[in-house]
Amino acid sequence: MNTHPSALPQTRKSQVVRVGLVQSACSDDREHNTRQALEGIAEAAAAGAEVVCLQELFAGEYPCQAEDHAKFEEAEGVPGPLTDRLAEAARQHGVVLVGSVFERRDHGLFHNTATVFEADGTLVGLYRKMHIPDDPHYYEKFFFTPGDTGFVSVPTSRLAVGPLVCWDQWYPEAARLTAMAGAEVLFYPTAIGWLEGEEELHTAQYESWDTMLRSHAIANGVFVVAVNRTGREGPLTFWGASVVYAPSGEVLAKAAHDQPQVMVVECDLARIEWSRTRWPFFRDRRIDAYGGLLSRWGR
Repeated sequence: MNTHPSALPQTRKSQVVRVGLVQSACSDDREHNTRQALEGIAEAAAAGAEVVCLQELFAGEYPCQAEDHAKFEEAEGVPGPLTDRLAEAARQHGVVLVGSVFERRDHGLFHNTATVFEADGTLVGLYRKMHIPDDPHYYEKFFFTPGDTGFVSVPTSRLAVGPLVCWDQWYPEAARLTAMAGAEVLFYPTAIGWLEGEEELHTAQYESWDTMLRSHAIANGVFVVAVNRTGREGPLTFWGASVVYAPSGEVLAKAAHDQPQVMVVECDLARIEWSRTRWPFFRDRRIDAYGGLLSRWGR
Protein backbone atom coordinates (compact mmCIF):
# COMPACT_ATOMS: atom_id res chain seq x y z
CA MET A 1 0.00 0.00 0.00
CA ASN A 2 1.23 3.51 -0.80
CA THR A 3 1.57 5.09 2.65
CA HIS A 4 2.33 8.62 1.47
CA PRO A 5 -0.52 10.14 -0.54
CA SER A 6 1.52 13.05 -1.85
CA ALA A 7 0.58 12.65 -5.50
CA LEU A 8 -2.58 11.89 -7.42
CA PRO A 9 -2.86 9.64 -10.49
CA GLN A 10 -3.17 11.42 -13.80
CA THR A 11 -6.55 9.75 -14.41
CA ARG A 12 -8.26 11.42 -11.46
CA LYS A 13 -11.14 13.86 -11.95
CA SER A 14 -9.96 17.34 -11.08
CA GLN A 15 -12.04 19.27 -8.57
CA VAL A 16 -9.81 22.32 -8.31
CA VAL A 17 -11.00 25.29 -6.25
CA ARG A 18 -8.86 28.44 -6.09
CA VAL A 19 -8.61 29.78 -2.54
CA GLY A 20 -7.48 33.31 -1.71
CA LEU A 21 -5.77 34.39 1.53
CA VAL A 22 -5.56 38.07 2.53
CA GLN A 23 -2.79 38.70 5.09
CA SER A 24 -2.74 42.30 6.34
CA ALA A 25 -1.15 44.65 8.87
CA CYS A 26 -3.71 46.68 10.82
CA SER A 27 -3.68 50.21 12.25
CA ASP A 28 -5.98 52.08 14.63
CA ASP A 29 -7.92 53.37 11.60
CA ARG A 30 -10.81 50.93 11.22
CA GLU A 31 -11.93 52.35 7.89
CA HIS A 32 -8.42 51.92 6.48
CA ASN A 33 -8.29 48.33 7.73
CA THR A 34 -11.68 47.52 6.23
CA ARG A 35 -10.81 49.10 2.90
CA GLN A 36 -7.53 47.18 2.68
CA ALA A 37 -9.40 43.94 3.36
CA LEU A 38 -11.91 44.74 0.62
CA GLU A 39 -9.05 45.58 -1.73
CA GLY A 40 -7.44 42.25 -0.83
CA ILE A 41 -10.66 40.43 -1.71
CA ALA A 42 -10.75 42.24 -5.04
CA GLU A 43 -7.09 41.39 -5.73
CA ALA A 44 -7.61 37.73 -4.90
CA ALA A 45 -10.73 37.55 -7.07
CA ALA A 46 -8.91 39.21 -9.98
CA ALA A 47 -6.26 36.49 -9.66
CA GLY A 48 -8.94 33.81 -9.95
CA ALA A 49 -9.92 33.10 -6.36
CA GLU A 50 -13.31 31.46 -5.88
CA VAL A 51 -13.13 31.39 -2.07
CA VAL A 52 -11.42 34.09 0.00
CA CYS A 53 -10.53 34.14 3.70
CA LEU A 54 -9.58 37.19 5.79
CA GLN A 55 -7.57 37.23 9.01
CA GLU A 56 -9.07 37.28 12.51
CA LEU A 57 -10.85 40.54 13.46
CA PHE A 58 -9.50 42.19 10.32
CA ALA A 59 -11.33 45.53 10.79
CA GLY A 60 -9.28 46.72 13.76
CA GLU A 61 -6.14 46.31 15.75
CA TYR A 62 -6.26 43.17 17.87
CA PRO A 63 -8.57 44.38 20.69
CA CYS A 64 -7.66 42.00 23.50
CA GLN A 65 -4.21 43.21 24.58
CA ALA A 66 -5.74 44.86 27.67
CA GLU A 67 -8.99 44.53 29.60
CA ASP A 68 -10.36 47.75 28.18
CA HIS A 69 -14.13 48.31 28.27
CA ALA A 70 -13.85 50.93 25.53
CA LYS A 71 -13.02 48.18 23.04
CA PHE A 72 -16.57 46.83 23.29
CA GLU A 73 -17.59 49.82 21.18
CA GLU A 74 -15.93 48.13 18.21
CA ALA A 75 -18.42 45.24 18.26
CA GLU A 76 -21.31 45.07 15.79
CA GLY A 77 -24.35 42.92 15.27
CA VAL A 78 -24.48 40.16 12.68
CA PRO A 79 -25.84 41.19 10.27
CA GLY A 80 -24.56 44.73 10.68
CA PRO A 81 -22.63 47.46 8.83
CA LEU A 82 -19.38 45.49 8.62
CA THR A 83 -20.95 42.22 7.49
CA ASP A 84 -23.04 44.19 4.99
CA ARG A 85 -19.79 45.33 3.37
CA LEU A 86 -18.49 41.76 3.33
CA ALA A 87 -21.72 40.57 1.74
CA GLU A 88 -21.41 43.22 -0.95
CA ALA A 89 -17.79 42.26 -1.63
CA ALA A 90 -18.75 38.59 -1.98
CA ARG A 91 -21.56 39.51 -4.39
CA GLN A 92 -19.50 42.02 -6.38
CA HIS A 93 -16.61 39.62 -6.94
CA GLY A 94 -18.61 36.38 -7.06
CA VAL A 95 -16.58 34.70 -4.31
CA VAL A 96 -17.40 32.67 -1.25
CA LEU A 97 -16.03 34.74 1.64
CA VAL A 98 -14.93 33.90 5.19
CA GLY A 99 -14.76 37.02 7.38
CA SER A 100 -14.01 37.32 11.11
CA VAL A 101 -15.87 39.90 13.20
CA PHE A 102 -16.26 41.12 16.81
CA GLU A 103 -19.93 40.22 17.22
CA ARG A 104 -22.29 42.06 19.55
CA ARG A 105 -24.97 39.45 20.09
CA ASP A 106 -26.93 41.36 22.73
CA HIS A 107 -26.33 43.75 25.62
CA GLY A 108 -23.13 42.56 27.33
CA LEU A 109 -22.86 39.41 25.16
CA PHE A 110 -20.04 39.29 22.62
CA HIS A 111 -18.45 36.63 20.43
CA ASN A 112 -15.40 36.22 18.22
CA THR A 113 -17.27 35.09 15.12
CA ALA A 114 -16.45 33.76 11.67
CA THR A 115 -19.07 34.53 9.04
CA VAL A 116 -19.44 32.73 5.70
CA PHE A 117 -20.98 34.38 2.65
CA GLU A 118 -22.09 32.72 -0.55
CA ALA A 119 -20.92 34.17 -3.86
CA ASP A 120 -24.24 36.01 -4.22
CA GLY A 121 -23.66 37.84 -0.93
CA THR A 122 -26.00 35.70 1.19
CA LEU A 123 -24.88 35.00 4.76
CA VAL A 124 -24.95 31.18 4.76
CA GLY A 125 -22.97 30.29 7.87
CA LEU A 126 -21.75 31.51 11.23
CA TYR A 127 -19.28 30.01 13.68
CA ARG A 128 -18.62 31.45 17.13
CA LYS A 129 -15.12 30.73 18.44
CA MET A 130 -15.31 27.87 20.90
CA HIS A 131 -11.90 27.99 22.59
CA ILE A 132 -11.21 31.33 24.27
CA PRO A 133 -7.64 32.07 25.45
CA ASP A 134 -6.45 34.14 28.40
CA ASP A 135 -2.76 34.86 28.10
CA PRO A 136 -0.62 38.01 28.38
CA HIS A 137 -1.95 40.44 25.73
CA TYR A 138 -4.53 37.84 24.63
CA TYR A 139 -7.19 38.59 27.24
CA GLU A 140 -10.05 37.17 25.20
CA LYS A 141 -11.98 35.78 28.14
CA PHE A 142 -12.65 39.38 29.20
CA PHE A 143 -14.30 40.08 25.84
CA PHE A 144 -15.78 36.94 24.35
CA THR A 145 -18.37 34.40 25.44
CA PRO A 146 -17.45 30.87 24.28
CA GLY A 147 -19.30 29.89 21.14
CA ASP A 148 -22.49 27.86 21.12
CA THR A 149 -22.63 26.92 17.44
CA GLY A 150 -20.69 23.71 17.86
CA PHE A 151 -18.27 22.67 15.12
CA VAL A 152 -19.88 23.13 11.74
CA SER A 153 -19.44 22.61 8.03
CA VAL A 154 -21.02 25.22 5.77
CA PRO A 155 -21.95 23.97 2.30
CA THR A 156 -21.32 26.53 -0.43
CA SER A 157 -21.30 26.55 -4.21
CA ARG A 158 -17.52 26.09 -4.24
CA LEU A 159 -16.70 23.77 -1.33
CA ALA A 160 -17.72 22.78 2.18
CA VAL A 161 -16.26 25.44 4.48
CA GLY A 162 -15.09 24.45 7.96
CA PRO A 163 -14.83 27.75 9.86
CA LEU A 164 -12.67 27.82 13.00
CA VAL A 165 -10.81 30.71 14.68
CA CYS A 166 -7.22 31.10 15.91
CA TRP A 167 -6.98 29.45 19.37
CA ASP A 168 -9.08 26.60 17.99
CA GLN A 169 -5.93 25.71 16.01
CA TRP A 170 -4.40 24.00 19.00
CA TYR A 171 -7.24 21.50 19.54
CA PRO A 172 -7.31 18.21 17.59
CA GLU A 173 -10.91 17.73 18.71
CA ALA A 174 -12.04 20.92 16.96
CA ALA A 175 -10.39 19.96 13.66
CA ARG A 176 -11.70 16.39 13.90
CA LEU A 177 -15.31 17.35 14.61
CA THR A 178 -15.32 19.99 11.88
CA ALA A 179 -14.00 17.46 9.38
CA MET A 180 -16.57 14.94 10.58
CA ALA A 181 -19.29 17.52 9.95
CA GLY A 182 -18.29 17.39 6.28
CA ALA A 183 -15.79 20.23 5.87
CA GLU A 184 -13.40 19.91 2.94
CA VAL A 185 -11.24 22.87 3.97
CA LEU A 186 -10.60 24.06 7.53
CA PHE A 187 -10.33 27.85 7.54
CA TYR A 188 -8.60 29.50 10.50
CA PRO A 189 -8.75 33.32 10.59
CA THR A 190 -5.88 34.04 12.96
CA ALA A 191 -4.12 36.69 15.07
CA ILE A 192 -1.04 35.09 16.58
CA GLY A 193 2.36 36.55 17.16
CA TRP A 194 5.46 37.00 19.24
CA LEU A 195 5.57 38.87 22.53
CA GLU A 196 8.33 41.38 23.15
CA GLY A 197 10.86 40.00 25.64
CA GLU A 198 10.42 36.36 24.62
CA GLU A 199 12.75 36.39 21.64
CA GLU A 200 14.44 33.13 22.67
CA LEU A 201 11.08 31.37 22.26
CA HIS A 202 10.07 32.80 18.89
CA THR A 203 11.29 30.01 16.65
CA ALA A 204 9.81 27.26 18.82
CA GLN A 205 6.48 29.06 19.14
CA TYR A 206 6.08 29.54 15.41
CA GLU A 207 7.18 26.01 14.56
CA SER A 208 4.74 24.54 17.09
CA TRP A 209 1.86 26.49 15.53
CA ASP A 210 2.84 25.48 12.01
CA THR A 211 3.20 21.82 13.01
CA MET A 212 -0.28 21.78 14.55
CA LEU A 213 -1.84 23.09 11.34
CA ARG A 214 -0.04 20.50 9.24
CA SER A 215 -1.08 17.73 11.60
CA HIS A 216 -4.76 18.68 11.30
CA ALA A 217 -4.52 18.33 7.53
CA ILE A 218 -2.89 14.90 7.72
CA ALA A 219 -4.99 13.44 10.54
CA ASN A 220 -8.27 14.49 8.95
CA GLY A 221 -7.50 14.27 5.25
CA VAL A 222 -8.57 17.87 4.60
CA PHE A 223 -7.08 21.10 3.34
CA VAL A 224 -6.08 23.57 6.05
CA VAL A 225 -5.99 27.32 5.42
CA ALA A 226 -4.72 29.69 8.13
CA VAL A 227 -4.77 33.45 7.48
CA ASN A 228 -2.73 35.33 10.07
CA ARG A 229 -2.16 39.05 10.47
CA THR A 230 1.28 40.61 10.26
CA GLY A 231 2.89 43.75 11.68
CA ARG A 232 3.49 45.12 15.17
CA GLU A 233 0.75 46.23 17.54
CA GLY A 234 2.03 47.28 20.96
CA PRO A 235 4.31 44.56 22.37
CA LEU A 236 2.93 41.97 19.93
CA THR A 237 4.50 41.30 16.54
CA PHE A 238 2.16 39.13 14.51
CA TRP A 239 4.15 36.55 12.61
CA GLY A 240 2.15 36.33 9.38
CA ALA A 241 3.17 33.14 7.54
CA SER A 242 -0.38 32.46 6.38
CA VAL A 243 -0.37 28.95 4.96
CA VAL A 244 -2.24 26.31 2.98
CA TYR A 245 -1.71 22.60 3.63
CA ALA A 246 -2.97 19.74 1.45
CA PRO A 247 -4.55 16.61 3.00
CA SER A 248 -1.18 14.84 2.66
CA GLY A 249 0.54 17.54 4.73
CA GLU A 250 2.20 19.08 1.69
CA VAL A 251 2.62 22.84 2.03
CA LEU A 252 0.99 24.43 -1.01
CA ALA A 253 1.80 28.06 -0.18
CA LYS A 254 3.18 30.11 2.69
CA ALA A 255 3.24 33.89 3.06
CA ALA A 256 6.04 36.05 4.41
CA HIS A 257 6.35 36.68 8.14
CA ASP A 258 6.67 40.43 7.96
CA GLN A 259 4.57 41.94 5.18
CA PRO A 260 1.00 42.04 3.87
CA GLN A 261 0.36 39.54 1.13
CA VAL A 262 -2.46 38.17 -1.01
CA MET A 263 -2.11 34.58 -2.19
CA VAL A 264 -4.31 32.45 -4.44
CA VAL A 265 -3.79 28.71 -4.14
CA GLU A 266 -5.24 25.85 -6.15
CA CYS A 267 -6.83 23.16 -3.95
CA ASP A 268 -7.86 19.98 -5.76
CA LEU A 269 -10.62 18.51 -3.62
CA ALA A 270 -10.03 15.10 -5.23
CA ARG A 271 -6.98 14.87 -2.96
CA ILE A 272 -9.29 14.38 0.04
CA GLU A 273 -10.55 11.02 -1.24
CA TRP A 274 -7.06 10.08 -2.36
CA SER A 275 -5.60 10.74 1.09
CA ARG A 276 -8.40 9.15 3.08
CA THR A 277 -8.31 5.90 1.10
CA ARG A 278 -4.56 5.57 1.50
CA TRP A 279 -4.33 6.82 5.09
CA PRO A 280 -7.69 5.51 6.37
CA PHE A 281 -7.64 7.18 9.77
CA PHE A 282 -11.41 7.62 9.84
CA ARG A 283 -11.94 3.93 9.07
CA ASP A 284 -9.69 2.85 11.92
CA ARG A 285 -10.97 5.15 14.64
CA ARG A 286 -12.00 3.29 17.82
CA ILE A 287 -15.07 5.34 18.69
CA ASP A 288 -16.03 2.72 21.29
CA ALA A 289 -12.88 3.59 23.28
CA TYR A 290 -12.92 7.39 23.30
CA GLY A 291 -15.43 8.07 26.05
CA GLY A 292 -12.66 9.41 28.26
CA LEU A 293 -12.41 12.48 26.04
CA LEU A 294 -15.61 13.71 27.69
CA SER A 295 -13.82 13.90 31.05
CA ARG A 296 -11.69 16.85 32.12
CA TRP A 297 -8.76 14.63 33.03
CA GLY A 298 -7.93 10.93 33.36
CA ARG A 299 -10.21 8.66 35.38
